[in-house]
Amino acid sequence: MRKGAATQVGKAADVLAIFGISGDLAKKMTFRALYRLEAAGKLDLPIVGVAIDDWDDEKLREHAREAIGATVGDPDEDVFVRLAKRLSYVQGDYAEAETFQRVGEALGDARRPVFYLEIPPSLFATVVEGLAKAGLTENAHVVIEKPFGHDLESARKLNTELCSVLTEEQILRIDHYLGKEPVMDITYLRFANSILEPVWNREHVSHVQMTIAEDFGVEDRGRFYDAVGAMRDVIQNHALQVLGIVAMEPPTGNHTDSVRDKKLELFKSMRAADPKRYVRGQYEGFREVEDVAPDSTTETFAAVELEIDNWRWAGVPFFVRAGKCLAAKSSEVTVAFKRPPRLGVGNGRTPEPNKMTIRIEPEPGSRMRLYAKKAGEEAFEAADLEVLFEKVPGEDPEPYERLLGDALAGEHQLFTRQSAIEETWRVVQPLLDEPGPAHPYEKGTWGPKQAEELMRGVAHWSEPWLPAQA
Repeated sequence: MRKGAATQVGKAADVLAIFGISGDLAKKMTFRALYRLEAAGKLDLPIVGVAIDDWDDEKLREHAREAIGATVGDPDEDVFVRLAKRLSYVQGDYAEAETFQRVGEALGDARRPVFYLEIPPSLFATVVEGLAKAGLTENAHVVIEKPFGHDLESARKLNTELCSVLTEEQILRIDHYLGKEPVMDITYLRFANSILEPVWNREHVSHVQMTIAEDFGVEDRGRFYDAVGAMRDVIQNHALQVLGIVAMEPPTGNHTDSVRDKKLELFKSMRAADPKRYVRGQYEGFREVEDVAPDSTTETFAAVELEIDNWRWAGVPFFVRAGKCLAAKSSEVTVAFKRPPRLGVGNGRTPEPNKMTIRIEPEPGSRMRLYAKKAGEEAFEAADLEVLFEKVPGEDPEPYERLLGDALAGEHQLFTRQSAIEETWRVVQPLLDEPGPAHPYEKGTWGPKQAEELMRGVAHWSEPWLPAQA
């Protein structure tokens, strides 16, 4: 272990310092998360905001009030006052040593800081180096936001820069999908129900498919999205992390990091994706979005077939699609089982295969599609078993609330390790090297027709399981 980097797993922080507190992420997400943690009685430490803007403590509190008012709606004044008292501000340029000296002064006697870097990845190394030179990284955790590189090589380069002054266990990489309650529910659904384990394998499963669909476009994020695209923005991280939970082996109970270990094992067994089994699309009108290049070939839709080379899943195709301006907003995973044989019921017809769908949004839940006799006829009809994960809307912890709370508590399980980051980049790297054309598609559809052809002879894309009122 690097000198000065003591083990902090399970040890609560005594101060939170947020770099980039004047930015968009803090405005839209962080202040809301801090307010909810305060309301739940889970904040008991000072919060230091750091940015280049010429603000003072009072200006930061005014900004926090505006941000919370815009995201919470009708905040409780007592809760806000308690939160505001925790806030202080340090102004400075991240390239100047004096900035980190002032940060150190603001931390006071704190010995277990969490530094949350809500800044562009290009500044990560600059800030971490500044913190280290100021002697502030001992016993610290540093939280960073994706993207963790833009390909395998850059992900390794970024990690080398961070690990020149930090240990791996000091770095907490946020993927907000892992903080979603319904994503965590998948683990419990799989391993708390022994009836699933005997059929959760290649002997009974035909294929698995995942959809992460948005019914809106890039809007005001043209500059960012044109440089990233759907593969880097969604599939390499969110989608693969969820599939890791769906497909991993059962975690063991003898240590707390077993889930991350099993996911890494799963990622290592994934084949590198085949560019011939990859379809890219771009919605019509994307090139007219502000800050998008007029000749852009960036994909706003991506669909790919993935394969896993292990005893449980060999030969079972995993289909993933993600995109913007699609027909509905939906995130879900469907495990399709093999079709039963034709028998002497239902007038000799064969019912459709059973499916288990796990819906992440909207209205999180799971549905097992079974078949029963249709009343008055010798025919089959669907008989679904459904359960909603969220009993009272708004009561479950939100992703940033949970992840920020875990970071402050010294809990690591929901953060992504570098080894998993490198494996997921390895899986998609061939698609970045040979992306192929971006086929046009109309807004409000399910992407280019080539995505249907990807599944030809195996299956077809399932219509998302949407709430009845949707």
